[in-house]
Amino acid sequence: MRKGADVFVDKLKQAIEGEYKDYYFYKSMYDKTDDPLWRDFIQHAYEDEKSHYEMLQQLYYMMTGTFVQNPKKPIPCYNFKQCVKQALVDELDGVETYKEMLLTVPIQQAYNPIFIAMHDEMEHAIRMSTIYNSLR
Repeated sequence: MRKGADVFVDKLKQAIEGEYKDYYFYKSMYDKTDDPLWRDFIQHAYEDEKSHYEMLQQLYYMMTGTFVQNPKKPIPCYNFKQCVKQALVDELDGVETYKEMLLTVPIQQAYNPIFIAMHDEMEHAIRMSTIYNSLR
């Protein structure tokens, strides 16, 4: 593999670990609110994160012949407002990461999963911003 592809694979591994953490973080946030709309927003996000994890693992396998093993689970959510704020920051960081990755895709098959993840992270940031602003 070329050096550019190696950098992409490293970022892909980090993204897979991030999606795994985000899935479990959102699952722990879900029970911290009784608001049905916020619960719907959070469920939507954790279902997307699971999908991203699976898509990116497939891409990683296509590029390396292996899967990313044993990602670590995050510390669960205890304070809903703080968790929403952290989720917002993390989602915006994710958008930047995926944008950088999108501009350096080494194979055509990488474009769609990276684009989908980038788009969904923007949507999650909007959802988290909406929740956060309602809690003020």
